[in-house]
Amino acid sequence: MNGAESLVKTLLNNGVDTVFANPGTSEMHFVAALDAHPEMNCVLCLFEGGTSGAADGYFRMKRDVAGTLLHLAPGFGNAFANLHNARKAGSGVLNVVGDHAIHHLRYESPLKGDILGISQSISHWTRVSPDAESVAPDGAAAIRAARDRNGQIATLILPADTAWDPATGPSASLPGHALTRPSNAEIDAAAARLTTANAVLLIGGNALFGDLRQLAGQIATKTGCRLVADTLIPRIAKGAGTAKIDQLVYPVDPKIAQLENTASITLVGTDRPVAFFAYPDKPSVPEPADCVMAELCTPTMDIAWTLQALADAVGVRKDTAPTCFALDLPEMPTGELTLQKVGLALAALIPENAILCNESVTSGFHVMPPTATARPHDVLSGTGGAIGLCLPAATGAAVACPDRKVIALTGDGSAMYTVQSLWTMARENLDVTVIVFANRGYQILRNELTNVGVESFGRNAQAMFDVESPELDWVSLAKGHGVPASRADTMDDFVRALSHGLESGGPSLIEVVCP
Repeated sequence: MNGAESLVKTLLNNGVDTVFANPGTSEMHFVAALDAHPEMNCVLCLFEGGTSGAADGYFRMKRDVAGTLLHLAPGFGNAFANLHNARKAGSGVLNVVGDHAIHHLRYESPLKGDILGISQSISHWTRVSPDAESVAPDGAAAIRAARDRNGQIATLILPADTAWDPATGPSASLPGHALTRPSNAEIDAAAARLTTANAVLLIGGNALFGDLRQLAGQIATKTGCRLVADTLIPRIAKGAGTAKIDQLVYPVDPKIAQLENTASITLVGTDRPVAFFAYPDKPSVPEPADCVMAELCTPTMDIAWTLQALADAVGVRKDTAPTCFALDLPEMPTGELTLQKVGLALAALIPENAILCNESVTSGFHVMPPTATARPHDVLSGTGGAIGLCLPAATGAAVACPDRKVIALTGDGSAMYTVQSLWTMARENLDVTVIVFANRGYQILRNELTNVGVESFGRNAQAMFDVESPELDWVSLAKGHGVPASRADTMDDFVRALSHGLESGGPSLIEVVCP
């Protein structure tokens, strides 16, 4: 047994059975070790940003970690943007990064780089294994770190000789560290605060779906407080039967209006809301100046215990019913294609228990609202603002939940960052229906230029905002990656294509030409 084999066995001993990989020469012994264990699910991604984004989407749905296999400093650098999104989402990701053999590091070889420095700028936990005997225990420690505090980024750097040198054997799993909890006094204070006028309970993390979402709804019913979610959240349950919740919008002025007259905000499983960017003469935070901001439970604390303790403190009983969204499916729209009609068709056709990965940005403002009363489903969205998450996250979600339909909503500019994920969807025959909104540019940037006070722009700004001349042909791009595709110019085209995609068992893509 060598170091690489001891690590693979350690991963399996610890319940990590999926690796999203983009290996290189330094990882060949690890590849050989993976090959010796067919029970390990190895998913090839053609770009490292696809591996990190897929591991993020996998964790959001599986609630457990997957591994990534990355090649040296450039490979880790390519994975960085979606690791940033994963960190902001609180996702647990285990990165295994190959490095040059220790004796080779004294030379300035072409791929030599500061992996440790890059990793420490984004990872919560980083370790370089010094020898083959350390690889297995380091691996067990990395897995524990990735699972700790509700999910962290853990990076294990393996010099090539630590992978090929002899090792004794794998390591057993390590017990996780207990989550911290607020004090009883803090619970009692929060319970009293939520019963006062204009109180908000702002929830995040795993409080946004499943039984905890309903429990939060019961707390809102009992206290009369307003239940709210932030703008960019990792995962949220939506549709019929889910406890009603208000979600903060992206633009600053409407976000401020949403919290107007709010007297207090109690945070459970989330950070304080903040404007996405700073703008001239606009505040960085949306709540009123005299609003009480109370951090009861951070995203890394025991969210489930906190919500249950809070429910007990306010007197929630089993028969306390949360106010829920009712099922209200719209009539199927026809005729001219508009984004509003696309949203209605999507809401009418979403299968129960589907997963929506949403990075449609500007188009989503019009498309997403009708889905609030669709059949129950989950929505994954960008959390760190680094675009290029949707297609990899949809890939990871489909791997994690092969029995659920996945729908990916993305803008054309965003999708180009990680278009290679289409190939992985085809290779793995993943049940993902991709909808690309072709607005032929970075529409969000046009809006942001206005937000900073620029009323008009000329040739240079326009050239940086559009993706025309030539136009992207998403039907050809998809087919070139092995994914069947069609273009929707009318609502009949879109409904037909979406229905067909959802009925099939593999990937498909619809290009929606935005009006």
